[in-house]
Amino acid sequence: MSILPQRSQPFRTLRRAPSRCNSGRFPVSLHVYCSTTTTTTKPRPLVVEPPEVELESRLSTNAAEFASTAKTLLNDPSLKSTWSHRAWVACGCTTVLVSLAKSVAGAATSHAWFEPIVAGYIGYVLADLGSGVYHWGIDNYGSAKTPVFGTQIDAFQGHHKWPWTITRREFANNLSALAKVVMFTVLPMDLLSNDPVFHGFIGVCSGCIMFSQQFHAWAHGTKSKLPPLVVALQDAGILVSRSQHAAHHRPPYNNNYCIVSGAWNAVLDELKVFEALELVLFFRLGVRPRSWSEPDSEWTEEEEPEPPSLLTSQGV
Repeated sequence: MSILPQRSQPFRTLRRAPSRCNSGRFPVSLHVYCSTTTTTTKPRPLVVEPPEVELESRLSTNAAEFASTAKTLLNDPSLKSTWSHRAWVACGCTTVLVSLAKSVAGAATSHAWFEPIVAGYIGYVLADLGSGVYHWGIDNYGSAKTPVFGTQIDAFQGHHKWPWTITRREFANNLSALAKVVMFTVLPMDLLSNDPVFHGFIGVCSGCIMFSQQFHAWAHGTKSKLPPLVVALQDAGILVSRSQHAAHHRPPYNNNYCIVSGAWNAVLDELKVFEALELVLFFRLGVRPRSWSEPDSEWTEEEEPEPPSLLTSQGV
């Protein structure tokens, strides 16, 4: 029940305005009154009708879709290791270890350690260079349909859009493709040669190439989550550092390709070696590298979604 406000003065008539009802037949008189007394009632608060409800439902729908996408990406079966992956990595590691064992055994027998050690160091240096050349090639040329290298090309080019997925990829899954190549390449050398210098070079070079994808994954890791030894090796420049590789994932996306130690990156970028190779391929074959195009959605990095457990705890 409402309470009428009290007035100190009577109403007074201002005007009389003739009007008609909607039918237009019956005239009615309209009296307008005004009061000089201020009312004591408070104005009714503005009520906002809920178009926000639609916005909230839209936001909740988007959040649900994001949560679904996040869970899909974080639990993607393609990031898991299979027994086939583990078998290939085991075979690749075995061939590398056999090569290193032959180098050590030969050096111990001949008491000549200097040459195998130097050969191993050269293998380590060239593995970094090789990783850069290979990385540059599959980043800029080919597609998923390219014979032999299609899977690797698709993975590396997609890596620019979802770089954080490499930290979610399991160890054997990450190394299996290179382990397969290393096994078929090094196994014949293990069988045909016993030269300690040769095996010093082959063992270190092939081992670094096979594990380059793990070094790459560590370069995307968070310092607090990496093993202290890995952080120390990165800081010492023995493994490619996180800050150096981060530059590869920033525009113009055409530098810092090496992913073993990264020692060659400064030389290759300052001398514009890859830019020269791109020009040669363009004028010879008419093929444009991806780095010449303006970065589009394929290059735009998408943020890492939160873990499913966190999303669930937030009610998403």
